[in-house]
Amino acid sequence: MSRSTKSRDATFKARVALEAVRGEKTISQIASEYGVHPNQIGQWKKKLLEELPSLFSDGRKKRDKSQEELESELYRQIGQLKVELEWLKKKSQILELRRKGH
Repeated sequence: MSRSTKSRDATFKARVALEAVRGEKTISQIASEYGVHPNQIGQWKKKLLEELPSLFSDGRKKRDKSQEELESELYRQIGQLKVELEWLKKKSQILELRRKGH
């Protein structure tokens, strides 16, 4: 007899793990209520507690830095396109003068 594993979404896992952290019910009670193995709840709870401090870390600074890098690259591309556009304008004027000169 094979057992199928259910894929749970992040919201479900967070809700179950948060309930386990609260400690109002035992892990066994939560497991029977949600139909999840107690070991799985323990893993989700552990992960929640490990990753919780990162919510209050410097994630904003990292986003700002990547945003600055993106803006810098975009400004560089804009500058390059402006130079190319000016070059094409000059070349088209030269070609137009040559065509009129013949």
